[in-house]
Amino acid sequence: MYSCLDFTYNLKETLRGPRATAATTQREYLTNRCQGPANKLECGFLLTAIEPPSIESPPLAVTARPTNKGVPPRKRTETTSSRSIVRAKRLEMTDSLHNAPIVLDNGSGTIRAGFAGDDLPKCYFPSFVGRPKHLRVLAGALEGEVFIGQKAATELRGLLKIRYPLEHGIVTDWDDMEKIWEYVYGEGLKTLSEEHPVLLTEPPLNPRSNRDTAAQILFETFNVPALYTSIQAVLSLYASGRTTGIVLDSGDGVSHAVPVYEGFAMPSSIRRIDVAGRDVTEYMQMLLRKSGYVFHTSAEKEVVRLIKESVTYVAHDPRKEEKEWANRTDPAKGVEYVLPDGHKLKIGAERFRAPEILFDPEIIGLEYPGVHQIVVDAINRTDLDLRKSLYSNIVLSGGSTLTRGFGDRLLTELQRLAVKDMRIKIFAPPERKYSTWIGGSILAGLSTFRKVGYNLLAYSFPWAQFTAESRG
Repeated sequence: MYSCLDFTYNLKETLRGPRATAATTQREYLTNRCQGPANKLECGFLLTAIEPPSIESPPLAVTARPTNKGVPPRKRTETTSSRSIVRAKRLEMTDSLHNAPIVLDNGSGTIRAGFAGDDLPKCYFPSFVGRPKHLRVLAGALEGEVFIGQKAATELRGLLKIRYPLEHGIVTDWDDMEKIWEYVYGEGLKTLSEEHPVLLTEPPLNPRSNRDTAAQILFETFNVPALYTSIQAVLSLYASGRTTGIVLDSGDGVSHAVPVYEGFAMPSSIRRIDVAGRDVTEYMQMLLRKSGYVFHTSAEKEVVRLIKESVTYVAHDPRKEEKEWANRTDPAKGVEYVLPDGHKLKIGAERFRAPEILFDPEIIGLEYPGVHQIVVDAINRTDLDLRKSLYSNIVLSGGSTLTRGFGDRLLTELQRLAVKDMRIKIFAPPERKYSTWIGGSILAGLSTFRKVGYNLLAYSFPWAQFTAESRG
């Protein structure tokens, strides 16, 4: 009997699944394990015998020993053959490490994927899974239990019950997350996961268990040859061409400020709040309901998100804006938005009230500081000698920072909170919606990238030892 991490297999039973096929004897088990079509030493599992060994072990991560005394000893030529197969698989995996890495920017709201060295991601779509909410009655109807990608986000949206597997940067449904990754490889990139190393992004201060489970799935299910994880904000700084600065990254699930000086990140100075674009969407949905426009299904919530991205803006002075709307001195400020069914919405003060929660989360009852405050707090947690350089290199990243007026309002708030006469400079790259992915493409395209991270052969128990994370 073999113990494979937390799995135990009998030698004489037929094994199913991605880890082994038809292991009726010890010799067949090892041969099939190395020769499987979708197998590159599988997950690099370390197999150990429960009973005393009597056969010489092949090299690398596989140790084979018989458990039945009746099994005849293997000939020298057979052992050499097994060793040759293992060596061949090792060389094959080494070749795959030299293929172009895949950069996987796993955002809470959207997923961006592509090959290292490219200017823009090849695959970009909302990171949700849609399931039909109506009964299929025609034989020629759409087939499939789940729908993912641009088609699900546009044509089929009204037929689906939509669910995001990520909330505030943390995966809450790994089955759906795995389906999204399958779509990325099969339909988006049209490549085999076994042939490319992966750079995976994540927000800072995420639970270690989230990263480890992601690595477990990528190694076991997708058989990726190597994996490296990096903080999203650090990659955004790569994309800006700077080695010193503080990145304010506000996406769909998380907003965070990460200071970096001469290429060194300062983990103790990182500040994060779980207030971002999805919270703005939900607040916009509530404000529209108060105005008489009800959007209650998950598909209609996606319509609200599109409204938010089209018409909202951040007020330079929210109190002044509120007074103007209260006195109705400028009714022309309201805008019309045409719904998919042709109806027109008249949207007024909701345009600036919804994104205001980014600067004042207490509006929706959350005891978080605003995005401007986390920038100042992060800088104040660094040494005195570094603060001047950080204030003059503030880099914006993430889709929520694309809201009109965001940069101007941030500058005003920082000038109010910072030391008098402090020189503050904010950089807002026009491509900041993709900044994290672009930075990952730059990093993974370096010749030294293959030397970092953990590969398939290094994958072993316990889980907490097999993932690599960026230190800066």
